[in-house]
Amino acid sequence: KTDGTLWSWGGNLNGELGLGNTTLYSSPKQVGSLTNWLSVSSGYAVGAIKTDGTLWAWGPNFYGGLGIGNTTYYSSPKQVGALTNWSKISNARYSMISIKTNNSLWSWGFNNEGQLGLGNTTNYSSPKQVGALTTWNSAWCSGWSGYAIKTDGTLWSWGRNTEGQLGLGNRTSQSSPNQVGSLTNWKNIFTGTARQVLVTQV
Repeated sequence: KTDGTLWSWGGNLNGELGLGNTTLYSSPKQVGSLTNWLSVSSGYAVGAIKTDGTLWAWGPNFYGGLGIGNTTYYSSPKQVGALTNWSKISNARYSMISIKTNNSLWSWGFNNEGQLGLGNTTNYSSPKQVGALTTWNSAWCSGWSGYAIKTDGTLWSWGRNTEGQLGLGNRTSQSSPNQVGSLTNWKNIFTGTARQVLVTQV
């Protein structure tokens, strides 16, 4: 809400509502009593950033997708490390990607299709930096693929590409970021299922 409180409802089999239980709720319930939540992203698990720049996660923890160094499920928010420079978060199925305030890109969790963009297919239970660049502006997860836009307006993608969802003109999966075309006016990415992607231009 505008007052910085966080609310959740719906299915809660693995504690993904962050309410400290696994009870299903059909109406909004406040997550704790804090008023410093900034942004939240939900997939199978949930990732959120507070106004102080800390990163939090909860719910099912398949393959270490919560980023807290283990595979334990949590039904209430758990802080990911101790850093206070997280800016944006996105997650899908069993992995998450995030951008820090210095525009570096980080990912963790399930990586069977190279969806973490780290150049391999190894699973990671804590955040790993994607390359060394500090030019990332925004990033999104979708199924087993990842997408990002740099500060120069270029579009990048990686991960599963069995149906051409990376936009690279082929169906070859990629385990590290590849530029999509040569345009420099990409603005937003909207991911539907694991197979369709919509991107708007400036």
